[in-house]
Amino acid sequence: MSASGGTKAIVAALGANLAIAASKFVAFAFSGSSSMLAEGVHSLADSGNQFLLLVGGKKAQREATPQHPFGYGRERFIYAFLVSIVLFSIGGMFAVYEGYEKIRHPHDLENWYWPVGVLVFAIVAEGFSFRTAIKESNELRGKLSWKEFIRRAKAPELPVVLLEDFGALIGLVLALGGVGLSLLTGDGVWDGIGTLCIGILLVLIALVLAAETKSLLLGEAAGIEDVKKIEAAIVDGDTVTRVIHMRTLHLGPEELLIAAKIAVQHDDTAAEIATAIDASEARIRAAVPIARVIYLEPDIYSEAEAAKGPDPSATPGGPNPQAAGH
Repeated sequence: MSASGGTKAIVAALGANLAIAASKFVAFAFSGSSSMLAEGVHSLADSGNQFLLLVGGKKAQREATPQHPFGYGRERFIYAFLVSIVLFSIGGMFAVYEGYEKIRHPHDLENWYWPVGVLVFAIVAEGFSFRTAIKESNELRGKLSWKEFIRRAKAPELPVVLLEDFGALIGLVLALGGVGLSLLTGDGVWDGIGTLCIGILLVLIALVLAAETKSLLLGEAAGIEDVKKIEAAIVDGDTVTRVIHMRTLHLGPEELLIAAKIAVQHDDTAAEIATAIDASEARIRAAVPIARVIYLEPDIYSEAEAAKGPDPSATPGGPNPQAAGH
């Protein structure tokens, strides 16, 4: 995801949420609606989340240092994970608590036109923000379904904004339903039920965000298409005859690390191998521009060794040979 595209969607969501949060708190002050209070806190939490995404994007642009030789690209993953925590704790759990209390101690709504008017305004504003996020995402989504896009996206900003805006629109409908039923029946319990539903919705969205950003934090490989491009770019059919094995890792949304053991001819000179490796690296960067760090290790391919399969003790996540005796 390009930084400009993500920033545009984030800024649109931030502006919409700040305006909506202010209007919801005003409506709560005049009506006493718990749905309005929960939705106000929700919009305030969303505004904080968009601010976190902007901070993460800024920090990720720092240059690499000796202490952090691969740069700070993962800052964007970290701040996206913080967003899920904020959405769960401040948005979701607060709404669940407020809904539970309102169900236990319901009271009639006052000045009903305030919450209804604000909810209609909020739906329009959130719809504008959601439309912007969809437009930015469609430029990158290609033929992927929305579910696949959210699961496979390496840049966390657009999936976060999409899920937040989608959840906000559903929450507004729930709030409008709770307020409307309270007005029709004269029973404030419906306002509490709407608030409780909003809280459950936010908790579920926060859990989805946490799962996806956790995967990014652990380190995800390049996409299948990029892996195929890299493998094809490495082999020249002359000096480099095949890829023995390869690992890829996203250091950030637009930074890819590639480490591969490549097969070379047994009678090639060191100079010929070095030239072939340099050429392979150039082809890789041309095929996949986000390939920033490339390590290619030359070796002689052996069918007998290949038949043995990978060495579990040399594989990340495999058994630790030093702990074998413990």
